[in-house]
Formats: sequence, structure tokens, C-alpha cells
Amino acid sequence: MNPEKDFAPLTPNIVRALNDKLYEKRKVAALEIEKLVREFVAQNNTVQIKHVIQTLSQEFALSQHPHSRKGGLIGLAACSIALGKDSGLYLKELIEPVLTCFNDADSRLRYYACEALYNIVKVARGAVLPHFNVLFDGLSKLAADPDPNVKSGSELLDRLLKDIVTESNKFDLVSFIPLLRERIYSNNQYARQFIISWILVLESVPDINLLDYLPEILDGLFQILGDNGKEIRKMCEVVLGEFLKEIKKNPSSVKFAEMANILVIHCQTTDDLIQLTAMCWMREFIQLAGRVMLPYSSGILTAVLPCLAYDDRKKSIKEVANVCNQSLMKLVTPEDDEPDELRPGQRQAEPTPDDALPKQEGTASGGPDGSCDSSFSSSISVFTAASTERAPVTLHLDGIVQVLNCHLSDTAIGMMTRIAVLKWLYHLYIKTPRKMFRHTDSLFPILLQTLSDESDEVILKDLEVLAEIASSPAGQTDDPGPLDGPDLQASHPELQVPTPGRAGLLNTSGTKGLECSPSTPTMNSYFYKFMINLLKRFSSERKLLEVRGPFIIRQLCLLLNAENIFHSMADILLREEDLKFASTMVHALNTILLTSTELFQLRNQLKDLKTLESQNLFCCLYRSWCHNPVTTVSLCFLTQNYRHAYDLIQKFGDLEVTVDFLAEVDKLVQLIECPIFTYLRLQLLDVKNNPYLIKALYGLLMLLPQSSAFQLLSHRLQCVPNPELLQTEDSLKAAPKSQKADSPSIDYAELLQHFEKVQNKHLEVRHQRSGRGDHLDRRVVL
Repeated sequence: MNPEKDFAPLTPNIVRALNDKLYEKRKVAALEIEKLVREFVAQNNTVQIKHVIQTLSQEFALSQHPHSRKGGLIGLAACSIALGKDSGLYLKELIEPVLTCFNDADSRLRYYACEALYNIVKVARGAVLPHFNVLFDGLSKLAADPDPNVKSGSELLDRLLKDIVTESNKFDLVSFIPLLRERIYSNNQYARQFIISWILVLESVPDINLLDYLPEILDGLFQILGDNGKEIRKMCEVVLGEFLKEIKKNPSSVKFAEMANILVIHCQTTDDLIQLTAMCWMREFIQLAGRVMLPYSSGILTAVLPCLAYDDRKKSIKEVANVCNQSLMKLVTPEDDEPDELRPGQRQAEPTPDDALPKQEGTASGGPDGSCDSSFSSSISVFTAASTERAPVTLHLDGIVQVLNCHLSDTAIGMMTRIAVLKWLYHLYIKTPRKMFRHTDSLFPILLQTLSDESDEVILKDLEVLAEIASSPAGQTDDPGPLDGPDLQASHPELQVPTPGRAGLLNTSGTKGLECSPSTPTMNSYFYKFMINLLKRFSSERKLLEVRGPFIIRQLCLLLNAENIFHSMADILLREEDLKFASTMVHALNTILLTSTELFQLRNQLKDLKTLESQNLFCCLYRSWCHNPVTTVSLCFLTQNYRHAYDLIQKFGDLEVTVDFLAEVDKLVQLIECPIFTYLRLQLLDVKNNPYLIKALYGLLMLLPQSSAFQLLSHRLQCVPNPELLQTEDSLKAAPKSQKADSPSIDYAELLQHFEKVQNKHLEVRHQRSGRGDHLDRRVVL
């Protein structure tokens, strides 16, 4: 510093003392400056006051010499003390050079700067609030200072500034929020602690409504919640807890929509505390805001659904996620099936979900991956507190269906998540069928694929969805549209819904079609499409048919109409080119028909063939059952067509008797001994009226080798009374009118011809395979 330079009104002694390396001498100089400034205040000499402050600032505090800077800092503090209440008039000039020294490389100098600013603020009190942002900015840097003395000094200044803000009602929150939003993304542990402490203070001040600006700092708070320091995490938990309490108290003033995306992002984090906290917030938002959250459903589901598959290690998150899922599902109502156009009286929506997400630092923006990205709708509505009138929010299903489809397609997803997805699909088909049917073509393949799931519960829920699709009135269309897959599209003309009134099927004209049978509910265009695809899956996945086929078909019979299911499958199998699969499938259907409790009513309907519908069904089943000779006989036993059963067995002599064939005859004998055929066994007592039943059973006996089944059936027939009374034509003519005879309205000769035709096809195929060196499957089913 130039000793000859004029520093008036500062005396040479003051200047010399301010530049001294000893603190005591600089302190003496500060006392002199305080005395000098007091005189200027008494004289109201503002020019000289400004000149002193400017000199201390430019020539000392901002000097290149460290001792001069220290002298300038203590001198500026002395000026502030001397000015007293008037210091507010010169705060900008007093504060700026001190804050500059906060960045000094010398830790001692940073400490002196902190001490000087403390004295300035202590004198000015509320007058410093217009300069709060620059003070806060400087303090946030000192909070992370590596020197403990500097940190200690900054903490004192910080407490003083908090006291001033708390006791004042002139704090400018609007201008402070941008700075807070910027600083909240600091990764420094101490800076984060500093930020959290200030948010706690501001939240506690009654006159400061920080809740209005929560969307701007919420993301940063959740990031701080993931800090490695336990103390900081605890502080952040407290802050978020206070905000949530405030939200519950004043839901009408909360900007739910602007924070929805932030919660969606943090509900997907790997940090358990962040995820649980965000999920708890999401639960409260859905319950408090109601339908305002509907436009964010796809994002919410992206975050919530995977949590439903968590194990006990994350039980708390799973439970909260389940509540979120259930609460969100309840928001969807039949009103949401109305057209997307604004309903009468509906206001235009305010911000879009994408716009509601603030620009954040270090935050992901979207779903966890591109394939399952959240697709949010384009509008939300304003929440109305304590209002029974729902907010006019339009539900857009595109994003929701995309997320559900994505999760259902993910083979790595947990069972409970898949079940939740299927429950959602079922719920949407129930509440919004017209909108959902626009997405059915995209959902249909994955729903069919889900039938191969390992979980019975998943398959059951999947079947419920498929059954709803197949039976919903919303799916009634004149044109069912193209079937799934190029192979099915190519064969579409052959797979139209049949009209059973073919020549020779029944002697009665005017028979109803499959989908309009008067005894069954009307199915929509997807029903037959479903049956075709289901049989294709059984054909391509034989293990699925073996392991889950009976379970699937039985459940479908409960969910839909058993007659429609068997009628449609029989008609499809009639056109099946893979004869071996057709025989296997017919055998499976026949076993289900004869043994399942779910098919009790259908068995009763077929048992007597009293109605035109039951006769029509029998003829339809018979034509497909012909793929398997033994099942055809069992169908005749079920329907009490004993004479026709006898005629069929007579044809067995012309068939190729294989091990598989004999095994099926063996199974039929076992079935005859089951409760399902109790009525048949009792009819053996009436020898006179049931000669063809006895002859048919003897025919089966003659087919069997000397096996356990042979012994079983032989013992049964030995119990028939008066075997010498067995007559054929004469006894039948002499029989009273009450005896059971084949239904006169069915052309059994034509059916017998059809049986022979189908068996000839099977024989031809087997011979072709033998010519290629293929071997017949001769495994005996034990």
C-alpha cells in the first residue's frame, strides 16, 4: 500500500494500524474509526461516511495485502456499529466487500469476514432482509468450509440470520425460492444440512407459506433424503413429514398435479427410504386429490406395480404400494367410458403432466426404460376442497394400457404384479368397456400368452379378463376384424362362426347359430376368436394342454357358458388339419365333460336330448368327437344313444386297433364304474328295455384283452339279470312306449357315415406316416 496516498478522513495513524499484522493494533484502529464515524453521524455528514466506507472497502478489504484486508474487515464492522440504526442506508456498501472475502484462500481471513458480517447484521437486524439472497448464498458456501473455525463462525451468523427472519414479516419468499431451488441440489453434506435447516425454519414461520413453492423444491428434498449421513436423512425426514402434515391440513391449496411426476420418479428409486417416503406421499395424494391424479395413472402404475411383488424385506413399501394401487383403481368409474370430448360444463384442463414436472438437476425424467415409458394424458383439473362434485378429468387409457401391457409382457416381473395387472385390465373392461375394446387387439396376444403362466392364480385372473372380453356387449361388432397372427388371417374364411343347420345334421330346419342359441347368452365377436386362439395354443404347446388344459377349460365353463365353449371348440376341431391333435383335444374335452363338476348342467342337458338345442349340441359334438372312436362311444353313453353306440362298436372291427386305442377303451370301462354313469349301470337292471346298452358293453368287453378292465366289465355284466332275455329287433318292437330309444329327430345313419369318413382320414394319415418311417405312439396311459 502506498504510504503517501491520501486516505482522509482516515488519519495516518489509523491507516498504519489497519495495515499492522497484529490483531490488537487493528482493533485499536477500528475503535478510532467507530469514534470518527459517530462524529460524522452526529453531523449528518453522509458524504464523509460514504467516503470512509468506500476507502475501507476499496483500499483495504479488497486489497492484495492480507493484513490490509483484515484491517478493512474490522474497519467496516466498526462503521456498522457506529452507524447503528442508520447502517441500513449503507448495507450494500458494507456487505459486498465482506462477502467477497468469503472466497479468500486464507482461512483466517474468511473467519474475520464472517465475524465482520456478524457484527454488521447484528446491528442492522431486519434491514438486511432485502440483501438476504446474497447473505444466504455466501453462508451456504461457508457451511461447507473445511476450516472448523470458519464453520463455527458461519453457524453463529446463520443462527442470527434465522432469528431475524423468524421475527420479521417482511421476508421476500418469492425472490428467495429460485436460489433455494438451485442450492438444494448441492452434493456437499454440510451444504445440504444448511439447506434443510433453513427450510425447517421457513416452514415454522406462520407468515411464510412455503407449501405454495413445494413443487420447486420437492425433488431436491427427496435427493437429500438419500444422503449417506444419518443425521441429514433424519432432518430431511422431519421436513418432509412437516410438509405432509401441512398438505393434509390444507389440501385445497396444494398443487398436487405439479408434484405427481416428481413422486413417480422417486417411487422407482432403489433407495428404500426414498421409495417408501415417496410411496407414502403418493398414497396421500391419490386419497386427497382424487381424480386430479387420474391423468398420471400410467406413471403411477409404472412405479407402483413392481412394488407389489416385493418380499418381506420391503414389506412396508409393498403395503403402501398396494393401498396406492387400490385407491387409484377406485377413481375409475363408468363415467370415464364417455367420449373423450369435454363433457358439458367441463373446464379446459390446466397444466399438462409433462409441464408440471420442474426442470431438475440430476433427475431422471420418465419411466425406468423406453419400453415401459409412462405415457401421461394431456390434461388435469383443479382440486376442489370439500366438494362432492368430482373434478372434470378425462381418463385416457392409451398410456395406462401401454404400462399394463408392458408389465404383463415382462417375464421377470413378480406373480403379484401380474395378478394386479390382470385385475386392472378386468376393472377397466368392466368400468370402461367401450374405450378398452379399442385396445383389445394389442392386448389379446399377451393375454393368451399368459395362459402359460406357472401360477394358477395368474391364469385364473387372465381367464376372467378373456372371458369378459369374449362376453362383453361392448365387443359386439358386425366385423370381428382380422384374427391375430398371419396364419390365422390366412385361414380366416374357414373359421367363420358356423351355422349348425347343415344338411343331414338335424331333420329340423331353422336351427339357430352358435352365437345366438336361445338357451345360451349372446357372445361377441371375440368369443370365437378366443376359442380359435386357445386351441392353437394347445396345439403348439402340448404341455400346456396336458398340465393346464383341463383347469383352463373348466374355469372358462364357469366364467362363460359351457355349451357355447364346447359347441365352438367342437366346430373348430371339425376343421382341424392336425388329426392327431384333434383326437387328443377331443379326448381331453370328453374327459372334462364326463368328470368335471363344472359341467353338471351341460351333462344333464345332453343326458336326455329333449330339446332342439341339446340335440343340436349333441350333433355338433358328435362330428368332432369322431376324431376319437372311444370318446364317440362315451358321448353316446352319456346321451343314452345306446343303439348308436352299439352300431359304432360294430364298426370298430374295421379300425386299426393300437395300444393307445385299447388304453382308451380301458379308461372308458373305468369311467363306466364312476358315479357319473350311475344311471347307466342302473339301466342294466331293465334288460328288456335296454338291450343295445348291454350289447354295446359286451362289444367293449370283446374288444379288450384279458386285462383288469376286462375282468371289471365282465363282473359287471355278470350282474345283469336274465341274460337269456337279450333280444334285438323283436324285443325292441315289443317294448312299451316308455322305453328309451334314440332320438327320432337325429339322422343317426348320416352320423354313422360321418364317423366312418373321419376314421378313414385318420387311417390314411397313419398309413402316410408309416410310409415315411414314422412310428405310431403306442404308449399306454397308466
